[in-house]
This record gives sequence, structure tokens and C-alpha cells, in this order.
Amino acid sequence: MHQKILLLSLTLLSTYAVLSQNTVEIRGKITDASDNSDLESATVYLSSVKDSTVINYTTSNRNGEFLLEVRKTDVPTYLKISFIGYRMYSRQLDKIDASVDLGTIKLQENADRLDEVVVQGEAPPIRVKQDTLEFNAASFKVRPDANVEGLLKQLPGVEIDIDGKMTVNGKEVDKVLVDGKAFFGEDGKIATKNLPSDIIEKIQVSDTKTKEEELSGEMASSENKTINLTIKEGKNKGYFGRAAGGYGTDDRYEGNLFFNYFNEDQRISVLGSSNNINSIGFSMDEIFDAMGGGRNVWAGGDGGVNINGISFGSTGSGITTSHMGGITFADNFFGEKLEADGSYFYSQTNRENDNRTEQTNLTPQGEFITNSESHTENESRSHAFNANLEFDLDSLTTIGFIPDINMTETSSGSSQTSVSTDENGDLLNESESVSNRNNTNNDFGSRLFIIKRFRKKGHYLNFRFNNNNSENESEGFDQSSTVFHQNDEPDDIRNQRTFNNNKTDRYSLSLRYTLPLTDSIRASAGMSYNTNKNTTNRETFNFEESTGDFTDRNDELSRYITSKQNDLNPYVNFQLRKHNLRGRLNLGMNFTQYDNASLYMGEEIKLKEQYIYPEIRGNLRYETGKGKTWNMDYNYNVSPPPASQLLPVEDLSNPLRTTIGNPDLDPTRSHSINFGFNNYDFAKRRGIFTFMRFNYDENNIVSVTEYDENYKSTTTYKNIDGTYNSSLGAFWSKSYKKGESTFQYRLGARANLSLNKGITNNEGFKSRNLSLSPSTSLAWEYGELLTVEPSYNFNYNQSSYTNYNIDRTSNFRHNFRIQTTSYWPENVVFGNDFGYTYNSNIADGFRKSFWLWNSSIGYNFYKDKMTFKIKVYDLLDQNVGTMRNISESYIQDVENTVLKRYFMFSLNVKLDKFGGSSKQERGPGRREGRGRYRRAF
Repeated sequence: MHQKILLLSLTLLSTYAVLSQNTVEIRGKITDASDNSDLESATVYLSSVKDSTVINYTTSNRNGEFLLEVRKTDVPTYLKISFIGYRMYSRQLDKIDASVDLGTIKLQENADRLDEVVVQGEAPPIRVKQDTLEFNAASFKVRPDANVEGLLKQLPGVEIDIDGKMTVNGKEVDKVLVDGKAFFGEDGKIATKNLPSDIIEKIQVSDTKTKEEELSGEMASSENKTINLTIKEGKNKGYFGRAAGGYGTDDRYEGNLFFNYFNEDQRISVLGSSNNINSIGFSMDEIFDAMGGGRNVWAGGDGGVNINGISFGSTGSGITTSHMGGITFADNFFGEKLEADGSYFYSQTNRENDNRTEQTNLTPQGEFITNSESHTENESRSHAFNANLEFDLDSLTTIGFIPDINMTETSSGSSQTSVSTDENGDLLNESESVSNRNNTNNDFGSRLFIIKRFRKKGHYLNFRFNNNNSENESEGFDQSSTVFHQNDEPDDIRNQRTFNNNKTDRYSLSLRYTLPLTDSIRASAGMSYNTNKNTTNRETFNFEESTGDFTDRNDELSRYITSKQNDLNPYVNFQLRKHNLRGRLNLGMNFTQYDNASLYMGEEIKLKEQYIYPEIRGNLRYETGKGKTWNMDYNYNVSPPPASQLLPVEDLSNPLRTTIGNPDLDPTRSHSINFGFNNYDFAKRRGIFTFMRFNYDENNIVSVTEYDENYKSTTTYKNIDGTYNSSLGAFWSKSYKKGESTFQYRLGARANLSLNKGITNNEGFKSRNLSLSPSTSLAWEYGELLTVEPSYNFNYNQSSYTNYNIDRTSNFRHNFRIQTTSYWPENVVFGNDFGYTYNSNIADGFRKSFWLWNSSIGYNFYKDKMTFKIKVYDLLDQNVGTMRNISESYIQDVENTVLKRYFMFSLNVKLDKFGGSSKQERGPGRREGRGRYRRAF
């Protein structure tokens, strides 16, 4: 298997090397025509004469020199050069069949200009400004009714896979903003799937930065990307929205509303949904808008999003009925000195699920099988409020405050039966239980930061205060009966009422001063103080016949635990930024005071520990050329054991599983090393991304489990050295256009290898786990008429054991999927989502394979303002929720309730009205991105 992984990786790399041929270079130098000074960061791009399609782009270096790599072609092209404040340079090349040096190109100043806004000449489709890549939306052709996601797919280097994951030049996009502000959360799914593309003026791509990095001009510590969408001046006044409603068989229904109001910098958006089809509820996707949650179950995902701590569409197991409403706003006050945005959401969900599980439990002496069935019902109601306030105290000082408030009430009920048997089929134990629980959780968190920039360039002071205070209260009623068959141990019969109160209070203070040591090196010195206190109080009462109430306190099932950790962390940080080399090194010391205490069975236990350990984090990134980047990271981390694993207090809440802590545990020391290589060649529309990650643990905390004759377990914990987890992956993509067709290929493979250790019945064992996941996909677009997207994923898992009753176990899974969308005949949209899953080694009684086919057809009318749609979920009525899980101690086959076939009729309505904006200029830099985000550019 290891040879297969190596061969696959070498194949990907060799394929890339072969495809790197047949290119030529265009060189030149750009200067000012009046004084011959070199012009750095001028945008140079090559476009087709026929349709203005961008072929490749680059920027000039500090000496004004540029190098453009392109494929040989006989098609006429334009070489164009753009620089703010200068006239556009254009030169036609009839063919490109050999490398050429254009010598010095002199640009003429544009006499008629307003600050950074070029008002004469052609607007370039691409600009590179320092660390920001900017696309002019008008330069890229999309369907008239396309959303922002459709526009992004046309941009060079931007890829969106079949599950909605977005990358730019191979790097993941983890934040999408609108005019520099969050839009229903920062993950971007709401914005990209709902905003119409024709209101977008520019798309700006930059490295993802924290607020402190953004405001101080520091380089980004993240490898991910942020996309900022700027609204057109003519579209920043008015409103637009979408509304949809549908009803189907089996009383399935959906309804959603999405409405937005813009007035210059002011933005108000309202969002709402209600459905019982496991849907996110507010995706206005033209075809599969209401089937996102359900149709991804077969692939192992659910298509959900998270907004301010509330999950939508991420339904987990079962069938969910959800109702949600929210409002978000953004505005500037006091002459833009105060920027504010915020949101409020209410969510109500009801979920039902039937579960069936067969679990083979592995021990060194043998194995036993547990079969269980359960039914659960959950109802939750959540309120979430979030705000972001930034105030410019003066030109050098910014104060920010970000509060988050979440309140959730949950009520749940469940019933379960389970039976355990040995290898011969003899009964070991059996149990049944019924429980009901009400839970209330209140959470308040905030971030306060002050950034003080000094007049000396590169000098600034950073102060930050964070807090998180949460309280969880629950009340539950539990009835259970557990029968033991292998000895004279008495049966466990319970009828109890339990009160739980859990509190967490976290506070953090930090102060950091940064200054430049040289033109390329910055240094920071800082100090942080963190305190974290957790309290758990559980009170359990037995039902008494004499009183007819729960008045008998059960001391064995009641306990009080408190844990407090104080950390003092002085550190120094160095940042390197020189030409194409960037690096970070953080060196510090952690001084930890760790106090844990418990009150159990009338006995008070106190454990106090002090730890002193180093903190080391480093990162090095080297860019060998445009789109080519090498990365290396190292992180050393020390983690004290949690109180539940440290305190010698029994937890008897589960009749079949008892846990008790070990006061002799030491902190776990972890070493993490990551390597990566990323290369995206814009000229050939292809890229490769490879990575290798290795994590090694010293003093890793593992379970030590003993089983009695009834296979009732008692578990404690112990430190063991030598466990690790590693992964290796390579992904290659390519796209090209031929006539009316656009093709996009993706090929990838990922391998994971880990070593786990444990102790069962006083026997130590090892488990080596290997997984291999190759995948491939193709996207074919034929003009504006047809889109076809097939994909295939294979997953292989193998576990090998040492000192165990079995030597090896394995399973594999095939996933095939194809999506098609056609826009013919006119006004008709027809889509299909078809998938097949096969899972080997599933236990008898569980289905190993199934087909899932969703289909939708819509008709646009009333000037495309309305769409009537018919859709079918699970057309073949084969959807199942089976899966297999393998760990070092068990093999588990699971089946959950899934959504089954339904037909639905729906109507979608679009509302759009925009007014022109004032022609008065908005001040320097305002067109380049409103709001605080402009500082990043």
C-alpha cells in the first residue's frame, strides 16, 4: 500500500512536469516616460483580440521588469499594461511562437485623473496592488441572471468544487466580505449564492488577516484567502430580494425570503426560512436550492453553514423541521469614524431520528458484539446576536469591540435498547432506557482591541482583551434497566432525576509592541495572561415510593468538580519579509498554575500543579515564481490533562461504563510539522498542490480499560509515548476552453497513517490505521446551454493490530456522482443530481449500496422575475443512512433515519429595484473597497 501511495504521488508530479512544456516568455521593462523612473507593480496582461479573454497576467518588480509565461499560439493577442495614473499601453501580437524581449516600455501620465480612479481609457480586467489581486467584474462574461458564484467561476485561478469549497490559485477561501463587511457570516455561502452578479464592481482577493494584522499593516499569518466584493456605484441604492414557497407529497414544504436594502454605506438584509426537508432554507440556487442538506448525505456531508454560532442545514442524523429568521445591518457614522455592523438570528428546530447500530468491540482476549436501537426527538430554540464596532479615535488609534450573545433552550427525549453477546452468542448484558431532558445555555463573549500606530513607520502597540462566559443548566429524568447475565452482580435499575450546572469563565489580556529592525524584519515583544475556570455540579436524586417524589440524593451519581488554569506567556516574535521569502518565528515561555478540586461521596480532593514549558511556532514561505510557493511550519504545544481525566472521581452515570481519573497524569507534548508546495500556472490554467503533515505526541493520554465477566467496562487513563498521525496529499487541476466548451479537470489523492496505543485488560496493544482517498472530477460547460459535472471518490481504510485478537480489518467505499444542468429550450432550466454509493464489509442486515437521484425542472416567466419549479428528491426511493466506522477499539455499523422520496411544486419570485448614486467623489480610495477593509489594500 505504501508503494501505491508513492507511485500515485510520483505520477501526479511527472504528469505536471510533462505538461509544463510548450511555453514561451515575454519580457520587458516599464518606466515613466517623463523621468525614466522604474514603475513597480504595473499590471501586465495578455488578452485575446477576438473576445478579450485574459490569457495570462503578471506585475512588474521594483526595477520595473516583468516576465510573462504563455503558451505558444497563432491566435492574435493584445499585450496591455496598466498603472494607476498612467495611460493604458496596448500592443497587438499576431502570433506567439518564440520568447521575446520587448525592451523598455515608457508609460505616459494620464493628465485627467482623480486620485486613484482612472477615468480615461480601458479599465484593466486584472490589477495587482501589493498583496491584493483585483478583478474588474465587467470584464468577465456571465449569464444575465447569474449569482456571484457564477461570476467567481469565470475568474482566472478561482475554482469552486462540486461541494461549494472555493480556492484561489490552489489556496482555500475562508472569508467572503461585501464592501469590507461580513454578510450573514464570513464563510461566504449566503453572499455568493444569493447576491446577483450584476451589482458587483470588483472582486478583491488577498491573504486572510486578523483585525490586528489588517489595521497594523502586518503580513498575514494565515495561508487562506479572503474575497471582498465591492458594490457598483449605480447599485448601492435600492433593494433586491428573492422569495420562494413550495409544497409537496408527504406534507413536505419549504418557504424562504431573502431581502436586501442598500443606501450608500448603509446595508440592511433580512433572511427567513421554514421547511421540513433538511434544507439550509435560504440558498437561492437555481436548481437545487431546497435539496442541499439532503442530497449530500450519501457523500458524507450535509451542506450546512454556520452563522454567529448557529448551524443551518447542518442537520446531523434524522429529519429536521426548521424555522429561522434573521436581520443584519452595516453602516458608518460620524463621518466614517465609527463603522458598525451586526446581526440577530432566531432559529427553531425539531429533529427526529431512529438509529440502529451493530458494534464489534475489540479486546486483546477476544471480541463481543453490542446491538442497539434508539429513537430520539430534539427541539431547540436559539437566539444569537453579534456586532462589530470599530472607532477611529484619531488618525493613528483604532478601538474595536466585538460582542457575541447566544441563548439556546433545548428539550429532548430518547428511548434505547441494547444487547451484548460474546463470540459464541451467549448473553453478556442487556439494557433499556428512557430519558427526557431540558437544557438552557447562555453564552456571552467579546473581544476588545486597541491598535495604536506611531508616526515612526512600522511601530505600533496592540492591546487585546477577550472574554467568554457561559452557563449550561439542565434537568433530566432517566429510567433504565440493565441486566447482567454472567455472574451474580445485581441488576442496575434506575429511576432518577438529575440536575446539572456547568459554568465556564475565560478571560485573556495581551499587550504587544512591534517595531521594524530592518527593511525586511519586524520584531514584537509581548505578554499575555489567560485564566480559565470550569465548574461542574451534578445532583442526582432517586425516586422514593414513600414520598412519591425524587427526594433520595444518590451520592454515587452526584459530584462537584472545579478546575482553574492561569497562564502567563511572555514571548518574542520575528517576522521576515524579503522579496519572495516570508517567515515567522514565535518564541515564548508558558508559566501555568493548574488547580483542580472535587467533592465526591463526602470526600474533598485537591490537586495543584505548576508547569513551565516553552512555546515554539515557526513558519517559512518561499515564492519561487508567480503561483509557486513552498511552505514549512513547525509547532510545539503542551496540553495539561482535563480535570475529568485527572481527578480520581468515579463517573457511574452509564451503567455499563465507569470512568475514573488518574492524578499522576503528565501534560501531553505535541510536535507538528507541515510541508506544502503550491503551483498554479495561469497561462496553462492548471495547478498542483501537495502537502505532508506529521504530528508526534509525547506523554499522549490513552484509555486503560478493563472488562468484567459481563463486559461492563472500567476506564482510567495513562501517559504513553510514541503515538503519531501523518498525512500526505497531492491535488492537480486544469481547465481550458475550446470553442463553446469549457473543461475543468481535477485529480487528487490523500493518504493518512496513524499509530494509536491503548491498554485493555492489562494488555498493551497498538493499532496502525491507514486510509487512502483518491478522487477525480470533471466539469464541462457548453456555452450557456449545458453543464455536466461528474465526480468519483474512493476511500480505503485499513487497521492493523499488535497484541490483539485480530491482525487486521479493512473496508472501502465508492462514491460516484454526476450533476447536469441545461438551459434549453429558452426559459426552461432542467437539473439532475445523481449519485451511487457502495460500502464494503457492512454487517448483515445493513445495505451496502444505494442510488440517490434528485431532479428539478423550472420555467422562467414574467420577464424572468418568476420561476415555477417541480422537483423530486430521491427519485428512485433508495436513500439510506448506513455507514461503517473503524477505530482502534471497535468496528461500528450505523443506520440512521434519512429523508425519503418526495415531489414538490414551488414558485420563486425576484424583486429588484436600484437607483443611481451621487456622482460626487467619496474621497481617496473609497472606490477600492468601502469600510475598514480598504486598509488591507
